[in-house]
Amino acid sequence: MSNELEAIRKDIETALNDGLRTEAMPRADNLDAVNEIIGRLRDSDGSLQSKLVIGGFTLTPIDYGGLEQACETCMYYLVHKKYCDLPELDLPAEPQWSCRLWRI
Repeated sequence: MSNELEAIRKDIETALNDGLRTEAMPRADNLDAVNEIIGRLRDSDGSLQSKLVIGGFTLTPIDYGGLEQACETCMYYLVHKKYCDLPELDLPAEPQWSCRLWRI
């Protein structure tokens, strides 16, 4: 399983490094925005690309409202597994990455 997760992490990094444009902004900083993004993720085809684009993934933390938003500080992040446990994303992720559904 860890080899599979590592391969997905590499696919994510490659897609973002190769210029995949994601919706990193606006951030989901209120319940309406969170629900809208979650709804779009649920309605999507569930592909890795859809999750990255709609989720607004970046390879570096986003500084928003004076707060650095990195996966490693998100409530959905499983540090020891290096994994985003938000059901609509459900992806391996590096600690320094970020998405717009980040929550403290």
